[in-house]
Amino acid sequence: MQMHSHRRHARVAQVALAAAVGLLLAGTPSPLLAQHHGHAHAPQKKAKAATQCAETTLACASTATPALGPDGALWLAYAAAGHIMVARSTDEGRTFQAPVDLTGTALQLDWGPDSRPKIVVDSTGAVTVAFATFKDKAFNGQVFVAQSPNGTTFTAPRPITSDPESQRFETVTLDPRGYVFAAWIDKRNRPAARAAGRKYAGAALAYTWLTGPDAGKDSETALVKDNTCECCRLSVAFAGPGRPAILFRNIFEGSIRDHAVVTFDDPRKPGALQRVSDDGWKTEACPHHGPSLSISPRGSYHVTWFTSGARRQGLFYARAENGSATYGEPVPIGNPDKQAARPAVLATSDAVYIAWKEYDGDKTSLRSMRSADDGRTWSPPATVASSDGEGDHPILIATQGRVFISWLSKGRDGYRLIELGKGA
Repeated sequence: MQMHSHRRHARVAQVALAAAVGLLLAGTPSPLLAQHHGHAHAPQKKAKAATQCAETTLACASTATPALGPDGALWLAYAAAGHIMVARSTDEGRTFQAPVDLTGTALQLDWGPDSRPKIVVDSTGAVTVAFATFKDKAFNGQVFVAQSPNGTTFTAPRPITSDPESQRFETVTLDPRGYVFAAWIDKRNRPAARAAGRKYAGAALAYTWLTGPDAGKDSETALVKDNTCECCRLSVAFAGPGRPAILFRNIFEGSIRDHAVVTFDDPRKPGALQRVSDDGWKTEACPHHGPSLSISPRGSYHVTWFTSGARRQGLFYARAENGSATYGEPVPIGNPDKQAARPAVLATSDAVYIAWKEYDGDKTSLRSMRSADDGRTWSPPATVASSDGEGDHPILIATQGRVFISWLSKGRDGYRLIELGKGA
């Protein structure tokens, strides 16, 4: 991987980035944003909080994404006061070293309820961060990538693709070889459809390899599928080296927005679409509540998601024996009377874990449950932590036989890395 560390070049590129996005407007929140589950006004609250908290500290962040380095150190990517920051901890999140500012100036960052900066750290300690900005009042976005050989000096953020159309809901992940794979929601096919007088439904699912032998230039980014839901986070796991599996909310016939998985046959060949569930959620609006996917070492697929369909509503889990198998009957998760939301799943060699959050009108609780038989049966749900403030989405991570929930809350406890148990 080529990484430029010359400070002058990075600063010139940062100035160019600031000039490109510094004039962008925040825009008026769309009524469609109220479709996301849980707190109907969370996006507006988040935007307001960002204007009130002007420091680039973790205390001013609303979201934080973790990664564990080869030495066991915890890395966080977070957005605060319009900046993308990266911080490192050697004591499991109790204290952090001075953060690195990737952007150098305040940007109009994507503040949607499914948006956050993403981070991965490979086996050499090289760090890749991706994030998105808003380009206009219509919520068109642009995805940027910054990289570092050691997490101290980063390249200036560069667009993930040269295409001028909207990109949002990016994700970056490491395949088993340690190469960085990226996927996002992309609207590059929209202009041609409009020019031909055709309605363009949703957006496309795009991907590229940022490092490794399959890495390409911006022009070599490719599409997995067109006409997918345009406003939900993606989840990526790996069926093997060079074989990413992407879970996304698809648009099925009749504007049904249910989930599907595509597993690649090789690094540049997406496989067939596999439907996860038939919830019957017919909507033209944006759910803003994406899914989670994990593939166990034995090859079984584990999925969690939210739906408000005709057949079922709430949070659910389902499993499949492999990437081409039919998914089993969905299992309900959490208490719908307490706004159960944002489920995450992680499958290890020892167990499968699910984490989500609930809100009882007074406090936000972090809940979890565990399966010791590859997702066939589950332990009773347990409360792992709680906060008197708004809580970020829980994120499950594992390393060296240990499983953690990463959780940032606006309450007095702030950021916490909570160990769940053995099993990685």
